[in-house]
Amino acid sequence: MNHATSDDEAERTWCLAEVDIFCDLNEAEMEAIAAAAPMKTYHAGEILYSPTQPSEVLFILKKGRVRVFRVSADGRALTTAIISPGTIFGEMVLLGQHMYDNYAEALDDTVVCVMSRADVHKFLLSDARIAARITAILGRRLSDLEQRLSDSVFKTVAQRVATTLVTRSAAQPSGSPLRPGGRHPQIALTHEQLAALAGTSRETCTKVLREMEDRGLLRLARGRITVLDRERLQDAAG
Repeated sequence: MNHATSDDEAERTWCLAEVDIFCDLNEAEMEAIAAAAPMKTYHAGEILYSPTQPSEVLFILKKGRVRVFRVSADGRALTTAIISPGTIFGEMVLLGQHMYDNYAEALDDTVVCVMSRADVHKFLLSDARIAARITAILGRRLSDLEQRLSDSVFKTVAQRVATTLVTRSAAQPSGSPLRPGGRHPQIALTHEQLAALAGTSRETCTKVLREMEDRGLLRLARGRITVLDRERLQDAAG
């Protein structure tokens, strides 16, 4: 047995393993897609995509988190999504997905697989199983954006911050780290990142978080928020 060849194949398919849209593919199908979707790594803070360097590619996120945002004329950043492992994003007209003036930034050390337009059509859209899952992912993302738009109109800043925390804590994967010896979910976001998601300023977000900490709803640490009482936090979200 050629162990080098076996290791190469494992390295290629590793990027796609446990990604929901590929959950029922056989080994041969996985290897074919993996060969067309090479892995690429980014360090925290690096830009994966920007309006100044547009490219029609699909990113499949394997490890880390990616923030999608746009920048206003006065320099303010508006976060439109935080992408978690196991899903997709990118500029891909074939999927009805557009980045337009958006940037994509790695929030952590990140691993993605990158597919070209031609390979998306060949390997993904031609497979009814995968195409249906992609449609569902994009539908959920649109629903999330619509909900956030509604919240920005009808909810107070404190309610929006609480809603964002509840949503992010529910989205934590089952294997996400908890505080040592504890059982409370932790959200790895800075106050600035949370403020961008909730549609407020960092200063206002920090004030709201400290008030929630004083009420025993959460605990604050550098770059991390521990949810202590999710039920009361949900009530605070309105």
